[in-house]
Amino acid sequence: MTNDISQLLRSFYPTFEHFCQTTLHKPAQQLEETLRRLWLPLAMQIASYRQAQPRTLIQGILGGQGTGKTTLAKILSLILEHLGYRTLSLSLDDLYKTYSDRLALQQQDPRFIWRGPPGTHDVQLGLQVLERLRQSDFDSPIEIPRFDKSAWHGAGDRGTPEIVNGADIVLFEGWFVGVRPIDPASFDHPPPPINTFEDRQFAIDMNTRLQEYLPLWDKLDRLIILYPVDYRLSQQWRKDAEHQMIATGKTGMTDLQIEQFVEYFWKALHPELFIKPLIQDYQRVDLAIEINRDRSIGKIYRPTSLN
Repeated sequence: MTNDISQLLRSFYPTFEHFCQTTLHKPAQQLEETLRRLWLPLAMQIASYRQAQPRTLIQGILGGQGTGKTTLAKILSLILEHLGYRTLSLSLDDLYKTYSDRLALQQQDPRFIWRGPPGTHDVQLGLQVLERLRQSDFDSPIEIPRFDKSAWHGAGDRGTPEIVNGADIVLFEGWFVGVRPIDPASFDHPPPPINTFEDRQFAIDMNTRLQEYLPLWDKLDRLIILYPVDYRLSQQWRKDAEHQMIATGKTGMTDLQIEQFVEYFWKALHPELFIKPLIQDYQRVDLAIEINRDRSIGKIYRPTSLN
């Protein structure tokens, strides 16, 4: 395995350097350890799982804000394509309901302030897409939904679909991909910011809505979780990102707006209640990747090692 990784590193490195320079805007040397320690072996593992089955592999990637799930999906796509696999990245964001449907949803339930929580996605669309990809013979074109975040002054809407002729591997990422409903008794004494009766009711209702997503999660062949050593770090990471964006002359949210934004999602699906238990679920999770405070990679383990 070590020799295989070394050979792959040598052949893939020029592509990796270009990706770091043009997409991540970082020297490749800064991320070489992560490439060798995580990205290359993980890509090879995913490839081996694909070889062992006769149809498209659906690889789930779960990660909150700032954990690097989009970067992971991009780099895995590059490596897997380098290895000869047709790879498709699909985000939970791509399955959002249309702008008009979300507007109607917000009118019915004003608690849907932002897109993102359970209930704002077209689950049936996701099921249709994943099923078509699973059954693909690489000859029939398949429409892959893509979400345009810039539409309607940032409210977002469906964009032009991408047309593909199937895929060997689908990397399906999102902030609650694979997350399942929990015991309602968990909300009897919930962690902050679920503080008020209204907060608790919102959390309970979001938990109920997760039931709608279970058929979608059942399409996953494997699930990887990226999680910070402290879930509260995602708020600071978001602030850092906004500060950097504002420094380039673009508009961004204030620190207070960011706090309210991130806490809204914690109220919907609190990481301590939903993600932490899932990390230890060896029946549903294949790999857990810890993200350190400086956003470097920490421990990498299978949940079975905890049992």
